[in-house]
Amino acid sequence: MPEINDKNKGNVRIGDVDLGEFPLLLAPMEDVSDPPFRKLCKEQGADMVYTEFISADGLVHDAMNSLKKLEIFDYERPIGIQYFGGQVENMVEAAEMIEAKNPDVIDINFGCPVAKVACRMAGAGLLRDIPKMVELTASVVKSTGKPVTVKTRLGWDDSTINIIEVAERLQDAGIQALTIHGRTRAQMYKGEADWTWIARVKDNPRMHIPIFGNGDVDSPQKALEYRNRFGTDGIMIGRASIGYPWIFREIKHFFRTGELLPPPDIHERVRAAKQHLSDSLAWKGLKLGVLEMRRHYAPYFRDLPHVKTFRARLVTEMEPEVLFGILDEMEELYANMEPETV
Repeated sequence: MPEINDKNKGNVRIGDVDLGEFPLLLAPMEDVSDPPFRKLCKEQGADMVYTEFISADGLVHDAMNSLKKLEIFDYERPIGIQYFGGQVENMVEAAEMIEAKNPDVIDINFGCPVAKVACRMAGAGLLRDIPKMVELTASVVKSTGKPVTVKTRLGWDDSTINIIEVAERLQDAGIQALTIHGRTRAQMYKGEADWTWIARVKDNPRMHIPIFGNGDVDSPQKALEYRNRFGTDGIMIGRASIGYPWIFREIKHFFRTGELLPPPDIHERVRAAKQHLSDSLAWKGLKLGVLEMRRHYAPYFRDLPHVKTFRARLVTEMEPEVLFGILDEMEELYANMEPETV
């Protein structure tokens, strides 16, 4: 058994939502964390999942893409719907639409760093206007009976790291949990995430809501190290889960036993890719289901020898039956290779 130095014993709760002891959360990721992907991560042990982030303006103006992202399913619970925006009126109206879908949590994104969001004073852009961030948050909290949570970053850049103040003021505004990505907006996704700032928020005696850390956790060993070093209430995992939903079960197994599970074999990889493709077709239809699945093949089959030929076929073929056939070919070929060559 590994030594675990938890500062807080017992189950973590967001309002009435019980997440168990030290939950692992699937991060909201644009064009990734849709229902087919969330289902796989849930099956592999994610304690809570989040939707892709959704535009409040898009919901208010009935944009079909935004409305589609509101679809959630009971087998995903507990699930949070995450959204973003910069106008109080639209954020409140959109919150009412989200509440009607009955998620377990409504999460506000104050962390997205991409220019089309942040430079329009939404997402991470609101780290430059804390009073407005607080006003938006308080208005959403007052408008809904659902627990409201926030995901944000350390600050806009290294000279304006303000996460301790932000955490206190968001808690005062009524949020019931906070996830912190350990980078500034200026860093985007480069460099190392600085979890020492996340630990400072957790250690702040004023804070009493759950604090989740996010950034760079990509192995069971690192998950245990960060759990012990930084004392968060749980970990949110994003990029490390893309093409590898097994990261959740591997971390949990390591926490319990101190042993590393063997990586998924070719049968399990193909089975996951087939399920993902099948569910994508069912949820998105033929064209989008095929096209939007293409970004996932490379991660599912990374590091396999001579995989480029298969990948080229997978990302150019439009017929589902042919795609499933290619996956069958891969399974047969790699299953018959000597173990040390795979």
